[in-house]
Amino acid sequence: MEKLSIIKIGGNIIEDETSLHAFLKLFSNLEGNKILVHGGGKRATHVASKLGIESKMVNGRRITNAETLEVITMVYGGLVNKNIVAKLQALQIDAIGLTGADINSIQSEKRPVKEVDFGFVGDVKKVASNAIDKLIKANFTPVFCAITHDGNGQLLNTNADTIASTIAVGMSKIYETSIYYCFELNGVLKDFNDKNSVVKYINTNTYKELLKDEIITDGMIPKIDNCFDALNNGVARVHIGNTSMLTKENDNFTTITL
Repeated sequence: MEKLSIIKIGGNIIEDETSLHAFLKLFSNLEGNKILVHGGGKRATHVASKLGIESKMVNGRRITNAETLEVITMVYGGLVNKNIVAKLQALQIDAIGLTGADINSIQSEKRPVKEVDFGFVGDVKKVASNAIDKLIKANFTPVFCAITHDGNGQLLNTNADTIASTIAVGMSKIYETSIYYCFELNGVLKDFNDKNSVVKYINTNTYKELLKDEIITDGMIPKIDNCFDALNNGVARVHIGNTSMLTKENDNFTTITL
């Protein structure tokens, strides 16, 4: 089975031109089939503020009303996505920028209202793995932003970590898939003040201990839960760390295993 790498990058890399360029250079040198998934929340918040639109967050998740959805579509699907695609073309990578609506690749349903009404936020239902595979087979490199659709003409803001994991699960029927969650830290840290205190391997047992000891807290919990969900549904490997984990020289990052 051929291998496929799904790499997800967050706002801190996107916001810094030097970091973004360094990452895209690493990404362009990565061998084999690959897909890039990006967010852009910090940029969206900045643009919304300039337009006089208040950004509301609950537990680190954005409330997406109609106005905010317009900004997200402009920023994620336009400004950020096309900037990344253009930079990849300059690095001789034939990239194609996509939302989940393109080639009907990722369908979601609007998140049901429970304690909080998140507005136009989507929970992924279906990934069209065969359609995405056609792009890969044609030697294109898909670059997905964090927008999906409901199949009835409605775009939906969708968590980029979830998009990366659900694409990986969908593509695992065709490829041996690995996910790389790239952010500014070296990995999951035992001590937040010691950047080298990386927990190199986390399985279901060590995860319980890390939760009990409050080493893993807050926003890292849904990220790790996402990782286990992916591994339980056909994904071969999941890694968390900074962008240098895409090189063969660096082995100081976190690998999640069952």
